[in-house]
Amino acid sequence: MRQPPLRPDTLQARRASGIALRALPAWLSVLLSTSLASLSGPAWALYKVVGPDGRVTYTDRAPVDKPAKAIKANGASVPTDALPYELQKVVSRFPVTLYTGNNCTPCDTARQLLKARGVPFTEKTVVSSEDIRQFRSQEATDQLPTVRIGQKQLSGLQHNDWTAYLDAAGYPATSALPPGYQHSPPTPLVPIEPKPGNAPGASDAAPGTPTTPVAPAGNTPAGIRF
Repeated sequence: MRQPPLRPDTLQARRASGIALRALPAWLSVLLSTSLASLSGPAWALYKVVGPDGRVTYTDRAPVDKPAKAIKANGASVPTDALPYELQKVVSRFPVTLYTGNNCTPCDTARQLLKARGVPFTEKTVVSSEDIRQFRSQEATDQLPTVRIGQKQLSGLQHNDWTAYLDAAGYPATSALPPGYQHSPPTPLVPIEPKPGNAPGASDAAPGTPTTPVAPAGNTPAGIRF
């Protein structure tokens, strides 16, 4: 008998009823893999658009009526040359991107989960106001951590759900990374561009010029939930 499609909310119900997602039946693993494959799509680019009034916006769609600058060629910047061939194939089909914030305990746990399993991933930090605007526009959520496995988005750390989708994507259950592998360091979601006139080596402030107070690093970005 053909099994009916499984909705995402059904996955939540399975977990609540005590059915371990690690023991997904074969037909569900195939279904999840097929769904992820159909959503994987081509690598996406990030474009910077400057409006007539000088306002800067970011989009993942190339504007047809405005000049735009591509500032990110690929959503997955994980180096794969040193990876085993089978893992290279998984990473190329279902790249993993983790979005994190400062002083976010669930984000630290999520990062450790991926590293312990040996999942190569790109980490993007959501800290500045530009990061927050782009994150909300791109991911349609304000919750951290958020992970993308291919094009599948999972917001908030739910260990069983993350594990189930990593399984379905084909990531090994235990680390297959080569000895000495180093994960890429986290980078801001919106690349920091040097301000005009700030030449390398120039003095940060002229003598006698008051400096602008800097907010404590531990402050949670406005509107972002952990």
